[in-house]
Amino acid sequence: MTSDASANLNRPLTLRDVSEASGVSEMTVSRVLRNRGDVSEKTRDKVLEAAKTLGYVPNKIAGALASQRVNLVAVIVPSLGNLVFPEVLSGITEVLDETELQPVYGVTNYEPEREEKVLYDMLSWRPAGLILAGLEHTDASRAMLRSAGIPIVEIMDSDGTPVDAMVGISHRRAGRHMAQAIVEAGYRKIGFLGTKMPLDHRARKRFEGFTEALAKEGLEVADQEFYEGGSSIMKGREMTQALLTRSPDLDFLYYSNDMVGAGGLLYCLDQDIDVPGQIGLAGFNGLRLLEGLPKTLATMDACRADIGREAAQIIARHAGHPSAEAERHVLKPTLALGDTLKRGPRRR
Repeated sequence: MTSDASANLNRPLTLRDVSEASGVSEMTVSRVLRNRGDVSEKTRDKVLEAAKTLGYVPNKIAGALASQRVNLVAVIVPSLGNLVFPEVLSGITEVLDETELQPVYGVTNYEPEREEKVLYDMLSWRPAGLILAGLEHTDASRAMLRSAGIPIVEIMDSDGTPVDAMVGISHRRAGRHMAQAIVEAGYRKIGFLGTKMPLDHRARKRFEGFTEALAKEGLEVADQEFYEGGSSIMKGREMTQALLTRSPDLDFLYYSNDMVGAGGLLYCLDQDIDVPGQIGLAGFNGLRLLEGLPKTLATMDACRADIGREAAQIIARHAGHPSAEAERHVLKPTLALGDTLKRGPRRR
């Protein structure tokens, strides 16, 4: 059996599938996967490679329950330190509280290999459904998702191809929308401040949409500053100082999220920089936590709670069984100009 064949099974894989793919007996496969018995290194490697390629996950409740499922919904997100995801989880919990389903959470720290491990561990308990942030996964993770035999909802993003159902926003469209608003307000010398983006695919897509829209207006990002690790107000202050020291003629700063944007706003106010007259600012996420700032930051609401609720509703409708038709829900974030983006006619 090949990985392509396993993708079309539409059922959980069994020891027999791994046995046929690896060319060894089911008993030997069982010993390898339970890490028991005397098995040669060559045979062990062959079995583990076959299992990984197929996306096989052992069933930890085999024989314990007649249904072979538990009333758990696995929810996997990149971070709990990022203020974005608690709102998503609140939306999920709000819906599942009205059902017999119970969410359990796993965190990947934006690391694809850790996502593989968390996914493997959670699927081994045979949950009734799975909610997973993002559309980009390793081949091994995608193999496990395809052969899980349960409803799967990938959330937060709509720019890509999901394994099953999807609920999210187009980050490329969000980036384009923000760029258009900035240009229409008359800003021309634009800087970007955000996280290093190889593994933050949604931030990368927003940046791509942003630069595409600027290019259509004959503009490009004049300067940029990146940070590593988690977002914070302090990082926003530090990055803004560094960027404006290097490029004092910038008239707009676009931040990859509201947290670093808030730091930038506080830095500008401390330096008596006129916002939005001398320089405009915008972030992303629409964080209610920042509503007490001296000025309201221009931003876009990423529909976090709505995404969580809609994803949970899909799981509740199809719990324990793959849906006959994968659902696609693309939400539209709202642009809020706040006090940091000028309102006015386009300047040429």
